[in-house]
Amino acid sequence: GQTGKLMYVMHNSEYPLSCFALFENGPCLIADANFDVLMVKLKGFFQNAKANKIESRGTRYQYCDFLVKVGTVTMGPSARGIAVEVEYCPCVVANDCWNLLMEFMQSFMGSHAPGVPSVFGTKHDSIYSPADTMVQYMELFNKIRKQQQVPVAGIR
Repeated sequence: GQTGKLMYVMHNSEYPLSCFALFENGPCLIADANFDVLMVKLKGFFQNAKANKIESRGTRYQYCDFLVKVGTVTMGPSARGIAVEVEYCPCVVANDCWNLLMEFMQSFMGSHAPGVPSVFGTKHDSIYSPADTMVQYMELFNKIRKQQQVPVAGIR
């Protein structure tokens, strides 16, 4: 009788032995890769929404101290967008190098470079973690899902 909360199970090729579970408006759980098997065993408590599978696949580039990943975001068989992930490897506190990241992204993205990610608002001077990256991917995927929803036409 309770309304369900969404939980997104995500994987990242940079962390092949980990599985990330992001709860709707909540924490990010980092577990080992067998978390998927546990979720199958708990299928009486969770409903799987396979139709909502979304992923980003692409190429990883390294330029000096920068790591750049460019991927095509797909939902089912069709492409829905492009994801660009940029990391400045020597820095572990993202706020400390945000201006440098922006300058680097503007050099190849121009005016399409993004603003400050929302995850920075809660992290101020904290160490950036893989969970923070997954939260940003989840925000991107949700934005793409919302853009794909077709409004229902009214009857005249």
